[in-house]
Amino acid sequence: MTALPATNQPPPGTLPSPTHAVTNQAPALVGHDAFACDAALRDAVAREDAGWAVPWLHALGREVGDPQRVAQAEDANRHEPRLVAFDRFGHRIDEVDFHPAYHALMALAIGNGLHAAPWVEPRAGAHAARAAGYLLFGQLENGVQCPVTMTYASVPALRRDPALWRELAPRLLSREYDPRSAPLPDKRGMTVGMGMTEKQGGSDVRSNTTRAEPDGDGWRITGHKWFFSAPMCDAHLVLAQTASGLSCFHVPRWTPDGRRNAIRVQRLKDKLGNASNASSEVEFERAWGRLLGEEGRGIQTILEMGTYTRLDCAIGSAGILRAAVTHAIHHARGRRAFGAPLAQQPLMRAVLADLALESEAATVLAMHVAGAYDREDEGSVELRRLLTPAAKYWICKRLPAAVAECMEVLGGNGYVEDAPLARLFRESPLNSIWEGSGNVMCMDVLRAAGRTARTLPALWSTLEAARGRDPTFDAAVARLQSEFRSMDAIEARARRVTQQIAVLMQASLLLRHAPEEVASAFCATRLAGDGWGAAFGASPAGLPVAALVERALPVA
Repeated sequence: MTALPATNQPPPGTLPSPTHAVTNQAPALVGHDAFACDAALRDAVAREDAGWAVPWLHALGREVGDPQRVAQAEDANRHEPRLVAFDRFGHRIDEVDFHPAYHALMALAIGNGLHAAPWVEPRAGAHAARAAGYLLFGQLENGVQCPVTMTYASVPALRRDPALWRELAPRLLSREYDPRSAPLPDKRGMTVGMGMTEKQGGSDVRSNTTRAEPDGDGWRITGHKWFFSAPMCDAHLVLAQTASGLSCFHVPRWTPDGRRNAIRVQRLKDKLGNASNASSEVEFERAWGRLLGEEGRGIQTILEMGTYTRLDCAIGSAGILRAAVTHAIHHARGRRAFGAPLAQQPLMRAVLADLALESEAATVLAMHVAGAYDREDEGSVELRRLLTPAAKYWICKRLPAAVAECMEVLGGNGYVEDAPLARLFRESPLNSIWEGSGNVMCMDVLRAAGRTARTLPALWSTLEAARGRDPTFDAAVARLQSEFRSMDAIEARARRVTQQIAVLMQASLLLRHAPEEVASAFCATRLAGDGWGAAFGASPAGLPVAALVERALPVA
């Protein structure tokens, strides 16, 4: 990690006022390699067969810490996208105007292959390597990740139509970011979004009312979408009702004959956070689309896309958490109170150590699940069905509380818009809501657990690998197994069960792969008794707090 200046300095050629000397302020956290200073992520990359990507991850880590990139992230959020419904002549164009910083960050993400790399080169560790890059990018700017994620996730669904895939693949897999609104044959690269949510039903997509009717070589779609993220994408996968039931359609912004498709952007959503990303409401006025997959099986088709977007919700949240924790530790080292740096004071060290544990556990779980997508053995396939919603539920659910605690470490300095914590805090609830809220994820965990007779044995086998290393872990595994011995009222216990699965997987991975002090501290704080629910820092005495903080962010 690059050494940072000890104090803020006045601009060259100026002298501080004697009544306004700036002292005791931690410098900005910039100029570092975000991968180099993340031991947990580096270890996970090696463990998940992605060691070949280390040079690239170091380069991306330096981009994440680059002051110019940090400024672009701030600008992309301060200067929100703007809907341009008509051109100056009165033609309906339904375009979205973005600040140049947004385009610069999109070019960075796509240029690094975060939208498609595992599909271009499906080698060992490809999804894990991409997950590590996505986690790093999440520390910089999460709004840009929405269209990047959807593009990455669209590939398995689009491959259902070999002819369409041959047409789209050269642009979809390209590392050239092409922001122009133009017919697909004229584009050098493309992005893909999705449209499912309607006014009358969010997660209940079977209640959708948007309809599609066959028309020549395509379909005509009429209806609305209440949340239509990234309307500037070159195409979307859209759910609509047909005579056979809910079906999935590929709906481009421009029709094959070179006309603007009849996708009318009604407004951009005024959101709590995620300000750099355009989310919209749209109306389809007999928009042209192409059936993707089997008619009447649209949910099954688009869920292939949803599986990967849910994975990215977990990975992206682990990235936001990592960013918040590094800012908190960095600030605590550069700020003094009561005669000593904050980071050396016992109670603050307990808080920072607990936050460091939460971040490392999120990283190892997200990376382990991503690595399962690189493996096609039966156990990995079964586990990723179970662990993807579990990881999405728990990592995303823990994020707002953790970011709030990090903000509190900075005090008033963390609660102002000049600091990155405000933006991270506004971003923190979103991934828990997107792509299926917490209850939906927990129900998916129960469905996955009962899907085949092999799923739960695969989970028990994975947890068994860490048995005998910590008595609190062994007892917690026994409690989880007892939950599944009685299926009475299991739906009402779905959150409890999902939390236990996620936390035990984190503990298992840490016990097998992390330094002993990390694993033991995690088990002592998260698994003792009937489940952990204390505030950050309310940990038992005797934890190696200094070592935990140093592992989370080594001193330069």
